Amino acid sequence: MTYSEGRLGRVFVLRLDDGDVVPGCIEQFAADKRVSVAQVVLLGAVQSGEVVAGPRDARSVPASPMLLPVDGVHEVLGVGLLAPNEMGEPRLHIHGALGRAGATLTGCLRPSVSTWCMIEAVVTEILDSNVRRVPDGASGVSVLRLED
Repeated sequence: MTYSEGRLGRVFVLRLDDGDVVPGCIEQFAADKRVSVAQVVLLGAVQSGEVVAGPRDARSVPASPMLLPVDGVHEVLGVGLLAPNEMGEPRLHIHGALGRAGATLTGCLRPSVSTWCMIEAVVTEILDSNVRRVPDGASGVSVLRLED
């Protein structure tokens, strides 16, 4: 295990509107406000896009993601971590539980997931934490690098 210690900074409350793309909208907000690292919590509803629900095979390298469609409006509750990539751009890794008609779809929200009606999000900035998202050649995914 590795870790990086930080302290709380600003707290933002956002409303994403109908059609807003969830990861991209939050990443753009973070770039505009110069938020580097943050915890993100959201609730509301989504209407389209895809989620990653695990790799097809745990042993295959690079990992081949199982992409599942968001077919229709789903309620969503999500939590994620915003961290800069190698170029310093904010990147959001967020997982959500999506519900519709008694069924639940859980996974990593992809860049195509869009808001239905509205989503409420709380972005809690974490200051003085030295973290970055970097590509991992072994797994084929972007991983969090923590340096103290």
